Amino acid sequence: MLLIGMFGAGVAEGRKKKALPPPPSNLSRQVNSSARQLPGVMLEDAEPITSKIQKLLLDHLQEWMANKTPSDVEVRRELESAFALLHWPIFGKPAVFDAPWKGGVVIGAGYTLGWTDYDRANVVALFVGRDGQSRLAAVTPFVPRTDLNYEVLPPRGWDDFRFFVYGFRLGKSQLRLTAILYSFDGQNLKSLWETHDAYDGKMDVQGDKVVIRYLKEDEYVREQVHGRKPPRHESIYKITPKGLELETDHEIPF
Repeated sequence: MLLIGMFGAGVAEGRKKKALPPPPSNLSRQVNSSARQLPGVMLEDAEPITSKIQKLLLDHLQEWMANKTPSDVEVRRELESAFALLHWPIFGKPAVFDAPWKGGVVIGAGYTLGWTDYDRANVVALFVGRDGQSRLAAVTPFVPRTDLNYEVLPPRGWDDFRFFVYGFRLGKSQLRLTAILYSFDGQNLKSLWETHDAYDGKMDVQGDKVVIRYLKEDEYVREQVHGRKPPRHESIYKITPKGLELETDHEIPF
């Protein structure tokens, strides 16, 4: 009985040790300290706070990635650790990708920082990794009040790295899609094409085509009043060296 009691106590002690979470990092404390000022602040007035948090995160990522080329999973975990102390209604949600390019890798380290369902700030940072090192190459805000998603385009003979950043905005009966096609040359980031607030918008990349399906809000409201289904619209774009070229825009069944 004595041996059983000692063995049981040892197991219990081991479980307690395993259950202990890692102590919060100094970064997570600093991010949390700044983020706690956000509730009650309008998005338009929050820039000093969100910029401070952005600097904390990017300074840390640059130092952490300087002598490594981490995977997207590792970057996501690092950002999650930085947001670990945030509590509702404040949240930080990483959005990360990695993709090969010119013998190296492009790492997208982005996040959404929000404090209501509508007040959300988005940041996308691009790192270039090569030979076991990574450097910060470009930073851009994405449109506010949306979530953050990516679609990387495969190489098609052009020299730059191309990817979509897209997000969905709440606030009406249907989500609204905003999408931007970016070109990255290793140093500079520029927009090649964009669409904003497509009502009930959905995007699909199909080979060398991009399909956007959406509703027109005024048609939707009018037809709903009369108990009818509105027409849905479909725009088909061809991916070209200059960006996207509209091929057709037509109605399809709801």
